[in-house]
Amino acid sequence: MIRGLPRRIAGLLATLLAASFIIFAAVYAAPGDPAVLLSGSRQELTPEKLAAVRAEHHLDEPLVVQYGRWLWDGVQGDLGRSFQYRDHVADLIGARLPTTLELVAYATLFFVVLGVGSGVLAALRRGWVDSAVVGGTTLAASVPAFVAAIALVSLFGVRLGWFPVTGQGEGFAGRLHHLTLPAFALALSALAVISRVTRQAMAEAYASDHVEAARASGQSERQIVVRHVLRNALGPIVTMCGLVMAGMLAGTVVVETAFGLSGIGSLLVSAISTHDFPVTQAVLLLMVIGYVVVTTLVDLVHPLIDPRVAPGGTPGTKPEGKTA
Repeated sequence: MIRGLPRRIAGLLATLLAASFIIFAAVYAAPGDPAVLLSGSRQELTPEKLAAVRAEHHLDEPLVVQYGRWLWDGVQGDLGRSFQYRDHVADLIGARLPTTLELVAYATLFFVVLGVGSGVLAALRRGWVDSAVVGGTTLAASVPAFVAAIALVSLFGVRLGWFPVTGQGEGFAGRLHHLTLPAFALALSALAVISRVTRQAMAEAYASDHVEAARASGQSERQIVVRHVLRNALGPIVTMCGLVMAGMLAGTVVVETAFGLSGIGSLLVSAISTHDFPVTQAVLLLMVIGYVVVTTLVDLVHPLIDPRVAPGGTPGTKPEGKTA
């Protein structure tokens, strides 16, 4: 793993560089003239004023030159100033990022505990329990996040009054209470995916020869599940959990808007609707960075969990299970 680390880091940087250019070029090609937004009142617009604004903000330069300037400033921590808020983009993101990270962490806790738990239960309890879990996860996977958010707000927020429907709350207990419904709405479809992956991985591990050998040696069913089945199923489970968590930053856009949370997801929605290009570029780049970094870490950790994918190992070989 250490020998391949420089190659992985180089691949990560190349991916981020390509993604940053695509994001910048897409926003550059979007409808709307940034010079008009920066000029203020439309009634006082003149060709001379627009030309002066473009020269001041380097908007009259070629795309590649603008991208190089933006990338260099970004590496130094300067993401520009917001057209809408007239504040530094880094400060806006820094103020809202903790809420989004708390939401993603809470949602991850939900889908890991409930998803893995229901998948293990379905694999161990064939019959009506398995059918109920499969049916429930199929339903959960088919419900979009905004529909789940509306349903949760209507039932638990309005009718029952158990949870608040807007705001972040104060203090640890208050924030936990306020983020419960948004986190569950964000985790619902992910929970279904993790449950299915866990169930399938456990079923494949159960069919392994070393599990039959362990059962024949007289080990208890609990020992077989913990030491042989669950251990060999951890690889795909951990990988899928990491991939799902990495993609949750983009999912916060809908949930934060529905629950009125001041996170980077709602900031992105506001920036797109007001043509705030610097904020849009920075938030999209942050989401890409989060996804690439998390998936790279999962790729590095996976060989430690599952020796079958260890560098230099024989592809397709299975680790030997303990039969005594």
